Amino acid sequence: MAERRVTIGWAEGLHARPASVFVKAVTATGVPMTIAKENGTPVNAGSMLGLLTLGAEGGDTVILSASAEGADAALDRVAKMVQEGLDELPAA
Repeated sequence: MAERRVTIGWAEGLHARPASVFVKAVTATGVPMTIAKENGTPVNAGSMLGLLTLGAEGGDTVILSASAEGADAALDRVAKMVQEGLDELPAA
């Protein structure tokens, strides 16, 4: 299983607009992945409800994980978006 540890770059964390941007980006990769706070329970990264239950704030470290084909490239793209607080998924 591939993993990326990233610090959330959005000041408001993974709430409201950034959460929506994040879920759309994860879905766009086509790679199922999970997200968890450090020492927390992983949730489906493509689920808005799951994401909101994390309570992830700006500056928190999260772990993105995936094991499907193409996981490394997808995780790299999503990790960059989260770390830099981007409004869209960076190009592959």
